[in-house]
Amino acid sequence: METDYEDNTAFLGECGTFQKMVFFFLCISVIPNGFTGLSIVFIGDTPSHHCLIPANANISAEWINNSIPIEKQGEVSVLSECARYKLDVIKSLSDKGYVAGVDVNVSEIQQETCLDGWEYDRGTYTSTIVSEWDLVCANKWKKPLTTSVFFCGVLTGSFLSGQLSDRFGRKIVLFATMGVQTLATFLQVFSPSWLVFCVLFFVIGMGQISNYVAAFVLGTEILSPSIRIIYSTLGVCLFYTIGYMALPGMAFLIRDWRMLLLALTLPGLLYVPFWWFIPESPRWLLSQGRVEEAAVILREAARRNRVTAPEVIFPSFQTRNRSSRLETYNICDLLRTSNIRWVSITLWLVWIILSIGYFALSLNTSNLAGSSYLNCFLSAATEVPAYTMAWLMFRYCPRRLSLFLTLFPGGLVLLFVNLIPANLSSLSIALEMLGKFGVTAAFSIVYAYTAELYPTVVRNTALGACSMASRVGSIAAPYFIYLGGYSKSLPYILMGSLTALSGLLSLLLPETHGMPLPDTIAHMQTLPGFKKRPVDESSQITGQDKCLSSAF
Repeated sequence: METDYEDNTAFLGECGTFQKMVFFFLCISVIPNGFTGLSIVFIGDTPSHHCLIPANANISAEWINNSIPIEKQGEVSVLSECARYKLDVIKSLSDKGYVAGVDVNVSEIQQETCLDGWEYDRGTYTSTIVSEWDLVCANKWKKPLTTSVFFCGVLTGSFLSGQLSDRFGRKIVLFATMGVQTLATFLQVFSPSWLVFCVLFFVIGMGQISNYVAAFVLGTEILSPSIRIIYSTLGVCLFYTIGYMALPGMAFLIRDWRMLLLALTLPGLLYVPFWWFIPESPRWLLSQGRVEEAAVILREAARRNRVTAPEVIFPSFQTRNRSSRLETYNICDLLRTSNIRWVSITLWLVWIILSIGYFALSLNTSNLAGSSYLNCFLSAATEVPAYTMAWLMFRYCPRRLSLFLTLFPGGLVLLFVNLIPANLSSLSIALEMLGKFGVTAAFSIVYAYTAELYPTVVRNTALGACSMASRVGSIAAPYFIYLGGYSKSLPYILMGSLTALSGLLSLLLPETHGMPLPDTIAHMQTLPGFKKRPVDESSQITGQDKCLSSAF
């Protein structure tokens, strides 16, 4: 039975004590996502390094200074990271009294790999996972894989948490995943090997996205329309950015990766009392037929707002047959009809491309000229005006236009980075931050836009599926940076082209500006050119048959 939730709960007002409390506590719960998701920028950074010359090699200091080949990187000469001159040859020449560069041309000596390990520069970091487990040279591929493993966990969490949240409730999934994230990060501090680190990083990824999506949907469904826009485009995003901005400061003060992770774990313990202040979503309870529980939450909200609740809050449910079986939904319903199928596919493509741009630009800050700490902070600080602009656009502008005006110009700016001469590094960084500005604003808009497109019965599942699709992009993002080792312009060409393309794709989506949140699939807006047909909700098939029918 359809209910007009907004009308039934209008007695609460727009911005009372209850709404402010929910807004504040849910936003606070998002802060750890900011530093957990991007901590790999510092704990996985690669310090300057070259082959280790062991102390027992018995080679003169002069020959030690000439034992590493010199290589060209652009216009700069640097020590080779993965090769050294053969130590037995050098030792023989040193024992015979030959002088390097005078009696012997060292460049003619045969080279070998770093058989005794590497010596790392300790000026920036005391240790990272790269320096601890030697993720360089032949093992260089493990570094981007580490980040991709995290995003594989995010993908898995997106798939599971959305359906769990729609089945068991937003609140329980929110707190369970916050606990998983905190515990796994704490255990990661004691990782004995790279493999164990990756396994735990996978679990952290599962908890990280599940926490964020559950908090996002919970606030979207509880808060009144005017506060909902601020929450979904500005509130959770800004508090995520607070965590992101705190990350470089903490990394600057704590240069050891294990101690940094331990410091990032501690805030998770502060969220236990939030359980008593954050309620379950009344919208979700209604979708499950739990009318009395929804009414209890709203009466408590009315008490906090100092208003009087009506005797019957949801009159349309009073005549409902309580013994009737409620319809259940799963991820297959996102592909069941032609309209919802094309909405889902279009959104998935936009989310994938957005994720590539956002995370590739965020993870690339340690590779930019200048201080990695300052660059990371600038990348985070750029998000504050981006989210502010996204909120203003989302409040006053059509959704499709807002998404297009952030994505398409953002993609073009990234293409211009390739045209900047190498000696104007400040200008190229500024353009990259401008591209990050557009992609970040678009990410904020697409979260809120997606929540408006899908109905209550599948909203968390839909957001989880979109987030899951975006993780295909985030898994690929580290390898976009990896391509920069072969051609510095290639990552920007790919990111810029794809981001501009996603801006064009966004114009294909239906408009939701000024529309109430849909409660059922029949209430969804249609794609331009699609004719809306009535859907008989009572005759929908369920379970495995729905999954099979959605494919045809």
